[in-house]
Amino acid sequence: MNWQDEGFIISKKKFRENAIILEIFTSQFGKVSGIVYGGTSRKIKNYLQLTNKIFIVYNSKSENRIGYFKTELIDAISPKYFNNNKKILCLNSLSSILSILLPENQSYKKVYQSLNDLLNKFDDKNWLTHYLNWELDLINNLGFGFDINPKKFPEIHSKKIHNITIDNIQYNIPAFLVLKKFNNINLEEIYHGLNFCRNLMENKFFNPNNIRFPHSRRLLENKFL
Repeated sequence: MNWQDEGFIISKKKFRENAIILEIFTSQFGKVSGIVYGGTSRKIKNYLQLTNKIFIVYNSKSENRIGYFKTELIDAISPKYFNNNKKILCLNSLSSILSILLPENQSYKKVYQSLNDLLNKFDDKNWLTHYLNWELDLINNLGFGFDINPKKFPEIHSKKIHNITIDNIQYNIPAFLVLKKFNNINLEEIYHGLNFCRNLMENKFFNPNNIRFPHSRRLLENKFL
């Protein structure tokens, strides 16, 4: 099997002495793992950072065995934010969530486009609300969509935090996520948005499969306590 694509690095781990195994979320093939020989060398490892966008050539002799990547940097995303702890936590969070939740070798073009759009808006003033919308889109695209139409909650206009029930479980959701109004959002509302999305993901994906929720994502949420 041989193909070429572009994608975002979502995990990496050392493999033998001078190689690493990358997980890449690709535009056409979904999450794919591959070995990068020489991946620990200074020349290559500096750009093999989480969420960096790379061009890859994939080769595998068998569908049942891990293949090999040749890589080329397209966009060094994470180094732009090394001095911004919240944004680095956010990038680490989305990488961990995708690495855990996405199945191997299944195309998720809507999720990929949503991620690409998010990273293109990462310098915006409202980058955190973009991130929250990305998490909600991910939940929806993975098969657990829910309707938070503001017409169903007429009282939402008078409260900043609203209680809703999804599949017989109660959640506190900030009004701005329902109303899609993202101006003048304070830190408390951001916290409640992160808390709502985490609780939803834990109940839908992580707890039923006995998977630990990513630590980086908890740290991000706690930054707004």
